[in-house]
Amino acid sequence: MRRIVRWLGMLLVVAFIAIQFVPYGRRHTNPPVTQEPPWDQARTRTLAARACFDCHSNETVWPWYSHVAPMSWLVQRDVDEGRRALNYSEWDRGQREARESAKSVRKGEMPPWFYALPGTSASLTPAERSTLIAGLELTFGSERQAPITARRRTTIDVKEPA
Repeated sequence: MRRIVRWLGMLLVVAFIAIQFVPYGRRHTNPPVTQEPPWDQARTRTLAARACFDCHSNETVWPWYSHVAPMSWLVQRDVDEGRRALNYSEWDRGQREARESAKSVRKGEMPPWFYALPGTSASLTPAERSTLIAGLELTFGSERQAPITARRRTTIDVKEPA
C-alpha cells in the first residue's frame, strides 16, 4: 500500500511539472485602455476598479497564482470571458452588459465568491457594495430602465382601437 501511495505521489508531481509547459494561461496581456465610461463619481470608479477591473478591464493585476497551472488556465479563462462580456477599458466599443452591472453586484453574482474572499482586493464591505450598486445604476442606468428609444417606440407603436 505504501508503495502505491509513493508511486501516485510521484506521478502527481510529474503531472504537475508537465502541465506547467502548457502555454494557455500565460499570455497575461493588458491591451491599452481606449476609453472609460463616464463614471458618476470617482468613488464608483475606485470601487469598480477594486472589485471588477481584474476581469472586466484591460488593467488586470495578475496575481502570483495566475502563473502556475492549472490556476493560470482558470484565471485566464475568467479574464477572457469577463473582458468579452463587459470591458470598462474599451467603452468606445459598446458594452451591452453595462446595464446589468448593478443587478449582478446586488444579486451577489459579481464579483464571484472565489475572487471576493475576505482579504482579497475584490472583497467589499456591505456599505461599499451598496455604494458601488448605486454608482453603477447612476453611471449606466439599471436593467429595469428601458432605453429612451425603446420607450418612445412603444408609445408610437400602440394603435388606438377603431
